[in-house]
Amino acid sequence: MKQSVIVIGSGITGVSCAEELRRSGAKVTLIDRVAAGDPSQTSYGNAGILAREGIMPIANPSMLKMIPQILLSPNSPIYLKWSYLTKFSPWAVKFIMNGTRPKALPIILALNELLYDTVENHIQLSKNTDAARFIQKGDMTFLYRNRKQFTTDTFANQARRDLGISWDELSRDKLLDRDPHISKLYQFGLAYKNHGWITNPAAYVSNLAKHFQKNGGKILIGEVSKINGNNVELKDSTILKAESIVLATGAWSKSLAMQLGHNIPLQAERGYHLSLKNASQMPPNTYLITDKKFALTPMDGFLRCAGQSEFAPLEMPPNPKAIKNLRKFLFRLYPKLEYETETIWQGTRPTLPDSLPMIGRSSKNTSVIFAFGSQHLGLTMGPKIGKMVRDIIFERQSNINMKPYSSDRFD
Repeated sequence: MKQSVIVIGSGITGVSCAEELRRSGAKVTLIDRVAAGDPSQTSYGNAGILAREGIMPIANPSMLKMIPQILLSPNSPIYLKWSYLTKFSPWAVKFIMNGTRPKALPIILALNELLYDTVENHIQLSKNTDAARFIQKGDMTFLYRNRKQFTTDTFANQARRDLGISWDELSRDKLLDRDPHISKLYQFGLAYKNHGWITNPAAYVSNLAKHFQKNGGKILIGEVSKINGNNVELKDSTILKAESIVLATGAWSKSLAMQLGHNIPLQAERGYHLSLKNASQMPPNTYLITDKKFALTPMDGFLRCAGQSEFAPLEMPPNPKAIKNLRKFLFRLYPKLEYETETIWQGTRPTLPDSLPMIGRSSKNTSVIFAFGSQHLGLTMGPKIGKMVRDIIFERQSNINMKPYSSDRFD
């Protein structure tokens, strides 16, 4: 008899879990209220970057120094809805405490475990599927106003060196050799090696889900209202049963986890993107513009500019200021940029105070496996989490220390 599994959530993490389990012989049902790749999913609108270098927790010693500037600058890449402050403050305190050097160092090691082989994991996941064509290998370039901006971030630079993350320094002339359209604001860069990106994240996730379904996996469109023992109850009163249940619904995982008895400090961190069709200027690879904390990715027929962090309730409408700033920052980089049409998008990242996801069995209901909380790195670490969840369900020996990702670590 095949092991039966229900995976709740068809973003990149849920689809990765479902496909890894199917390949290992499980009978898998994938449930979501929308189809994989739908615009309402966070996986639809991410920057598409496979960020092997993304080992720095969001709260870190370098970032803590910038908090006054972040909160007070009108051009800050981070927004806080001030009416939300009372509700947000307990989470913010935990977040800031995790940014100290003693706390950050073990978090960096735990993040590295999830990121170091991201490109290889995506290639393995998409092999022999129509999704494989969306993977592009290449550098990731960090752009700086000047070299001093790079050298002063000693904590992050040393952490990356210690973990063997390599880069080439790029003078202004070398930047222009690669991309002659970069404005004079950016005089220095780093080219990180062994990176990659997805040229259409929505189509990538959608094609992985189609492959899963074509090869025996079941996909069900429905909204989960409750997990009760081994039962998953939908809002239309349908009840499904499985030996294992994977909770991979991103920022929406908190309410279902609370029903199980977990009080998880999962914060909805809203992000935005601009996608420009047939842009006149395209970077040769992915960019991170460090002073404004946004990413630029060349995609299939469009240029995606993604970033901004907004802490506000899930139900709040998109913030027009975030899009306005993204557009302004983009034109500071490419002053002569032209394009045919523009689309805008807002999604929600699932962020925990220590910047680590929750991966592992619920201590309240051991039939449930948590797989959520990947903050800005959901696409990057999705396939790795899929393998980890597969190994948990099939009780396979793993050389990964699972303690940093425990569901009870905030108790």
